[in-house]
Amino acid sequence: MPDFPNRVQEFIQNSPGITYQVTLSIIAIFVIWLVRLITLRIINKKLPEAKAQYKWRKNLTYIAVFLGFLIVGRIWFEGLQSLATFLGLLSAGLAIALRGPVTDFAGWIFLIWRKPFDVGDRIQVGDVKGDVIDIRVFKFTLLEIGNWVHADQSTGRVIHVPNHLVFDDSLANYTSDFEFIWNELQVLVTFESDWKKAKQILQEIANKHLKDYVNEAQNQVSHAKKSYLIHYRYLTPTVYTDVHDSGICLTIRHLSNPRKRRKLGQDIWEDVLDRFDEHDDIDLAYPTMRIYKEGEH
Repeated sequence: MPDFPNRVQEFIQNSPGITYQVTLSIIAIFVIWLVRLITLRIINKKLPEAKAQYKWRKNLTYIAVFLGFLIVGRIWFEGLQSLATFLGLLSAGLAIALRGPVTDFAGWIFLIWRKPFDVGDRIQVGDVKGDVIDIRVFKFTLLEIGNWVHADQSTGRVIHVPNHLVFDDSLANYTSDFEFIWNELQVLVTFESDWKKAKQILQEIANKHLKDYVNEAQNQVSHAKKSYLIHYRYLTPTVYTDVHDSGICLTIRHLSNPRKRRKLGQDIWEDVLDRFDEHDDIDLAYPTMRIYKEGEH
């Protein structure tokens, strides 16, 4: 150990070229880090929103890492005068040695370029669904919803999904451009009930709870038509009639915010129960069995 400083000094004296490259690399990394730090402080003062700060912080980190590899690579590979040659050799080596990570990196490029979803969106990839809370070079992270929890509410689990799955599995976005989904609530009444009156009551309840959704949805459909061929003739809630084994099924089809579906369903059902309780000629149905004895009516 006492000879270590002497050995370092001797190495520096005998290898001036390597020493120069090491020093220059350290300076380059320090300058890039300093510029990133100063830029982040300026952005944090200009943009008070946490989401905007997060996006800038992530993007600046990616840019800084890329520039660091590029500059340090040029320092240590001075013999490769052509930048295209250097990048070609680097990408070819990575593609062979790191097939999985390279595919994930390609998926990240797709996510940044095409933006099928962004941080804050609610999506489903294959069998996994949740709210996007982070997007990185090799994976994106979801706060899981559904699974054993009903009505697409959060389970509390954080799921890390490899980026290459955006190429392999189907991708559904609940909140992109058009931030509503269609939902249905089935209300089953007995055959003896006044189903026409029940249907009218359900329509009144649906109109009461969903009038604000319709106006907002119309504006979003107009915006979404610029990106997709989306056409909805009716956005107002509708009650449909059907017949099941146990009674007459009245289905409320309506728009819902994906994150408020359970609360909205609860409010509608509480009103349905209160209103039906006021009418003796309307009863909720359930699976029943009727037995007739021979000779009896």
